[in-house]
Amino acid sequence: MASEGPKEISLSANRISILAQNSSQKEISQELPLGIEKSGDFGEIGMGVLSDGTPYLNQRGLAILCGVENAHIGTISSQWNETEPKPRIAKIKAILEQSGLTASSAHVEITHVGRTHFCYPASVCLAILEYYAFDAGANVQEQARQNFRLLAGSKLRDMIYSRVGYDPTGADRFKKWHDRIALNYQSAPRGHFHVFNEAHTIIYELVVAGAQIGEKTVVDISIGQHWGRHWEDNGLERHYGPRQKYPHRYPDDHPQARSNPQESWCYPLAALGAYRQWLQDSYIDGGKFAGYLDGKVKKGDLAPSVAQLAIATIAPAQITRA
Repeated sequence: MASEGPKEISLSANRISILAQNSSQKEISQELPLGIEKSGDFGEIGMGVLSDGTPYLNQRGLAILCGVENAHIGTISSQWNETEPKPRIAKIKAILEQSGLTASSAHVEITHVGRTHFCYPASVCLAILEYYAFDAGANVQEQARQNFRLLAGSKLRDMIYSRVGYDPTGADRFKKWHDRIALNYQSAPRGHFHVFNEAHTIIYELVVAGAQIGEKTVVDISIGQHWGRHWEDNGLERHYGPRQKYPHRYPDDHPQARSNPQESWCYPLAALGAYRQWLQDSYIDGGKFAGYLDGKVKKGDLAPSVAQLAIATIAPAQITRA
């Protein structure tokens, strides 16, 4: 049987066409724009993880590891797809292919919180680092050689994950949500429901899509605010009885915990069917959920790909197709 050719690193046009193998996201038919899931600057080296799980270094960080000027890394990117590749580019691509990989570009440009980031995937970084460590002739850099010995194989990937606090297994992605459940699952008085416990399906799909559910993404607040206005505007108390306040608590690692317990509304169980119908017809299908996610994307709290994947799963009618 013939062996498979090199696997392409899918970064063209800043879009995901094949999800990373370690991603828990569902594959969907439309392409999704890449975003930055986690990032940080450590000394002068910037690094992070893209929304498909790809670890990366920024251009300056890669240049520092290689012991070269920032402009040299930029030149590699600009010459990457020339018809007749420069010897340097050909060698770097050959190093990639030895690992069974190809890349349609050296980096991916991503706009995140109003800034353009030049993200070099860890596999491309290692190929460039190896070139400057051993194959650059008169331009071989001792700094590159030392760093390659430290970061070869999976060590660069693991270092990036560790530094920015990213768990590629997704083992802790439900933790903050579970912590809130543990504090609040029995907090509403008998005969009443609260929006937090009724929002579990939406929260679960957001976590699966890759959202970091925690102090910045609290979708039940959005749902509760819209439902509360609907309750008052339509005089639902006349039909179902009065709503009540109950003590809602946030985990200690949430800034909201400083004002625990928080007073939140709970509603008569008789209104549960009406609430669920409203949630589907007005909040989800009516565009409020998509609006909430769009606001989070604009603030930089949510990657565009996560938002679109969640909408594709929960509210597919809200996806705008060309």
